[in-house]
Amino acid sequence: MMKSVTLAVCLAILSIFSFSAVLAQGAQIPFAGLAIGANSTVEIAADSLSIDQESGKAIFAGNVVAGIENMRLSADTVEVVYVAGTEGGTGAISGLIAKGNVVFSNGEEAGEGDFADLDLESGEIVMTGNVILTQGANALSGQSLRIDLNTGTALIEGRVQTIFQTGESE
Repeated sequence: MMKSVTLAVCLAILSIFSFSAVLAQGAQIPFAGLAIGANSTVEIAADSLSIDQESGKAIFAGNVVAGIENMRLSADTVEVVYVAGTEGGTGAISGLIAKGNVVFSNGEEAGEGDFADLDLESGEIVMTGNVILTQGANALSGQSLRIDLNTGTALIEGRVQTIFQTGESE
């Protein structure tokens, strides 16, 4: 009896250390997929808008909030990335680059970081800098987060730490 208890304790400790080693390297987690793409409607509100005709850049600044389908993105600044060859005039947007206090949310899932690059054509979001991903009561943190909105998967890397709620809170 004592040997089986000792074996069970050793296996539990080993599994915890194995799980921690995986989290330290990176963790792939499920993420609710969104149907966004190059034809999605993008709505942006901000305190100011700066347009540079030569470079074709449009930069929204101050309390920026962008809505794309059922996703919300907020940041200090958001640069609109236009489809190559259509700078500014046609409104063909290929993505958004968000900087400073970046937060995106989709229902119960939310991501925070210092920087985000949303590629509408590929349906991918890459966030970097002190990233925190929350899914309901669970939270993960790391240095980078890559979300594939088409497949509903996310990969968080860079000294990953997590808090999982395993049961109902009372």
